[in-house]
Amino acid sequence: MTNVTRLCHTKSILTVNGKFPGPSIFAREGDRLVIRVVNHVQNNVTLHWHGVRQLRSAWADGPAYITQCPIQTGQSYVYNYTIVGQRGTLWWHAHISWLRSTIHGPIIILPKFGVPYPFPKPYKQVSIIFGEWFNSDPEAVINQALQTGGAPNVSDAYTINGLPGPLYNCSAKDTFTLNLRPGKVYLLRMINAALNDELFFGIADHLLTTVEVDAIYVKPFISDTILLGPGQTTNVLLLTKPTLPNATFLMLARPYASGTGTFDNSTVAGILHYKNTKKNFPLLTPILPSLNDTAFVTNFTSKLRSLATPQFPANVPKKVDQKFFFTVGLGTSPCLNNQTCQGPNGTKFSASVNNVSFVLPATALLQAHFSGQSKSVFSSNFPITPLNQFNYTGTPPNNTMVSNGTKVLVLPFNTSVELVIQDTSIIGPESHPLHLHGFNFFVLAQGFGNYDPVNDPKKYNLVDPVERNTVGVPVGGWVAIRFMADNPGVWFMHCHLEVHMSWGLKMAWLVLDGSLPNQKLPPPPFDLPQC
Repeated sequence: MTNVTRLCHTKSILTVNGKFPGPSIFAREGDRLVIRVVNHVQNNVTLHWHGVRQLRSAWADGPAYITQCPIQTGQSYVYNYTIVGQRGTLWWHAHISWLRSTIHGPIIILPKFGVPYPFPKPYKQVSIIFGEWFNSDPEAVINQALQTGGAPNVSDAYTINGLPGPLYNCSAKDTFTLNLRPGKVYLLRMINAALNDELFFGIADHLLTTVEVDAIYVKPFISDTILLGPGQTTNVLLLTKPTLPNATFLMLARPYASGTGTFDNSTVAGILHYKNTKKNFPLLTPILPSLNDTAFVTNFTSKLRSLATPQFPANVPKKVDQKFFFTVGLGTSPCLNNQTCQGPNGTKFSASVNNVSFVLPATALLQAHFSGQSKSVFSSNFPITPLNQFNYTGTPPNNTMVSNGTKVLVLPFNTSVELVIQDTSIIGPESHPLHLHGFNFFVLAQGFGNYDPVNDPKKYNLVDPVERNTVGVPVGGWVAIRFMADNPGVWFMHCHLEVHMSWGLKMAWLVLDGSLPNQKLPPPPFDLPQC
């Protein structure tokens, strides 16, 4: 626990090594990482290495009750994994309840020695991590919401590298400042660690060249604003002015809000300052898209394309073994014991995938599977299509109740999967940033309205689709992805809006062992935490 003051509010927060945000991990492609985590706080905790493929190292993935039981007070666990075929920016965060609000930090993976970037070599690299600050304890915020059945209170500020900046009360001294030299190329490693918000980001009078998302190089393109969903990372090149400008520049981030619920509609600012410029120069402000600018979001995401070069190929599965159709969205569940809840019509808010709201088990799924005890912990009958079909983006059905269960979907080793994820308008349509553990996937297409299985596949990009680990399902629309299930283990897939995950918008894939020795999951490490 570390005392931190923001917005004139001092509180004790959970940190790693006393730092907020937490320490950066630097590695090279191909490196093995051994990270010992010791729990000195009262909360159970786990760490997740977001976007790391974890090939045959599912025991190190970190989501609580999925691949491991949490690390209890006074206990420790060693996360041991190798970074295979990845380079760029990823991040790590706590993966239990809402602890990731303060427990997070960058993972910076440099290319192998002697391997250049496929873009101009930057003069300097800077990590920029967006977060959300709550004056109250985020654990109390979500616990109260789960008890009352209503929506949780929103955050009090957004932060850049832990600092709220000059647009918030009492925060002028807590401002992230970037000091630049003219005529240089800077690589900004952007990470959205906010709990519940997709964010627009821009810098006054400067253009950004996107060169990588989710640790995968993309065809470079220039824009004045970028969008990051929670969990997503984006590397941009910033080319500074050729000579010292007579100005300083604000960098701003604020939410893209696609739903109908309340959200923190404030703006976080940092300052971009050229060395040796005077203090009294005018301060220029960027113009960001409006809070609900879905057209900008669609246009921006459509520009993301894989490099698809011989050195960095886009190995899209051309043949599909199994096709799945998942609906995602909000729903309701009944209030317990005749009390009145604060969700719609006196119910509790819930969220689901194919109308199954996921219930966390008391034993980790991977441990149960590996030890042959799965029957008492989970069932393998997750529905591969919605059990009730309706007009997903039209008038919502009268019955908004979800079902509950701990269900997984079983895949044989090396199955090629095509998955269409469809947003629903049951409580109101909303963009859902969906994160898949253990795999990257190719984003073939996205659209609005209901997915059309006859005509929409004609729009698939099988040449250079972007490869990601977290994708935004468009508000009132759908996205189609493909991946190869070539990694044995139990792999979580969930909405990265923490409130939706708390309400049950999550599921798990169980990928079985292959026949060869190098296609099998090794046994768990001796120090794997017990529940």
